[in-house]
Amino acid sequence: MTSRADLVVVGAGVVGLAHAVEAVRRGWSVAVVERDGHATGASVRNFGHGCVTAQAGAALDYALDARSAWVRLAREAGFWLRESGTVLVARHDDEMAVLGEFARERGDQVVPLTGREVAERVGIESLGGAWFPLDVRVDPRTAVPAVARWLADQGVTFHWETAVHTIEPGLVGTSRGPLKAGAVVVCVGHDVDRHFPELSALYGVRRCALHMLRVADPYRREIAPAVLTGFSMLRYDGFAALPGLKAVRARLETESAPLVDAGLNLMFTQRPDGDLVIGDTHHYATTLDPFNAEDLDRLVLRETARLLGVPRLEVRERWRGVYASAARPFLDVSPMAGVRVVSVTSGIGMTTAFGLAPRVLDELLD
Repeated sequence: MTSRADLVVVGAGVVGLAHAVEAVRRGWSVAVVERDGHATGASVRNFGHGCVTAQAGAALDYALDARSAWVRLAREAGFWLRESGTVLVARHDDEMAVLGEFARERGDQVVPLTGREVAERVGIESLGGAWFPLDVRVDPRTAVPAVARWLADQGVTFHWETAVHTIEPGLVGTSRGPLKAGAVVVCVGHDVDRHFPELSALYGVRRCALHMLRVADPYRREIAPAVLTGFSMLRYDGFAALPGLKAVRARLETESAPLVDAGLNLMFTQRPDGDLVIGDTHHYATTLDPFNAEDLDRLVLRETARLLGVPRLEVRERWRGVYASAARPFLDVSPMAGVRVVSVTSGIGMTTAFGLAPRVLDELLD
């Protein structure tokens, strides 16, 4: 397999593909090396939610740029995308207060909704809520493979089912032979420790496990936006500095301590076939045990059924998502000349990767 590319990308998840797309747009030759036969990790196990508005700082900048990239790619690669925004459903007065603060801070990025308007948009009874019009949705199970196919059509070489053994300046050693590289970007998510264990330990990279499920929509209706709740306010940095969040957190920790302890982000998106992707819980460890606790699935099912106002939900699929987590939301370091290690360490890879990649390649050029 001896060959050369201007850029060799290790990992064909959404972060790796984002770097390949950006390199193609710059006219670079690109090779992508992936240990599996297709993407099977966090990039296809998520909600397919471009959660732009709930971000803050650099993540918000990346997310805004990534939104435009997703919309353009959907046209070029022909995958399903909806610019339907997100509805955050407020079920308590303190959550309504936080949304009022958020609207004053973000302007037209946040559109306040009455309880009636929330019910009209997503069919959920509530005090009110807010619509985030910038957010987008894709089906990750089809969008990620479609991006890979589009890249192949642009001349990108994919080496599937190929393990990477060594990475050094200008050369990537694989199970199928060496690849010469003008530059290398390593995008392997939580598996940074498989290639650069000292770097992973230095930045405190861990694995975060999520319990997620696919259920039948009990009402068989179209729900265009993604749906977030008050629990989501505890999970996204866009809300972190709002004064009213303390009251929300204090109430949830008092009334729903087991849910907060499980790291519940009560939310859902609707797939193109009408089923709902629901979740999710969060558990952190350097090495995850392989056993799924049924009580976490029951927790997600119970709380989602309560949100939807139904006694039970019909489960179609269950799975565990795993993503990289660290104190900083992004890992972007150069362990050696011409090599960058890039992971989104905050669970927002779908939201930010296409905005992060241009910054990485700019610095590689420098």
